[in-house]
Amino acid sequence: MANILEWVAGQSHTKEHALNSAKIFSQGNPTVVGTGGLVLFEGTGLLGLYRKGRFQPLSEKGLMEELKLFIENLDFDGRFITHHTISMDLNNVNFRENKENILKSLQYGIENFDLDKLSEIRSSKRGL
Repeated sequence: MANILEWVAGQSHTKEHALNSAKIFSQGNPTVVGTGGLVLFEGTGLLGLYRKGRFQPLSEKGLMEELKLFIENLDFDGRFITHHTISMDLNNVNFRENKENILKSLQYGIENFDLDKLSEIRSSKRGL
């Protein structure tokens, strides 16, 4: 299983993070690819950098766009799992067979979801 933590590269490196991660994961062809969105928890170094203005996290829309870019460039023969605040089921047994449906669902979410509410949900998390 291979996991990617979305959002960790911040605004300044989001595209490189998505593209490079997809390239590495595709080359490795894992049986499962899992993704999750970063939450800045109290007491972590990244939260400290954010408070000092040295790390700019993505918005919820940016997070979903990064995930979409990652998926657009990902090619592997296995299962895809995601753990995001987005309220849609993107998990499936066969990634290649379902890739287009996953991308359509993400685009729908980008265009139609209440992104402020999703941001509120993410910021209210206090632990894993």
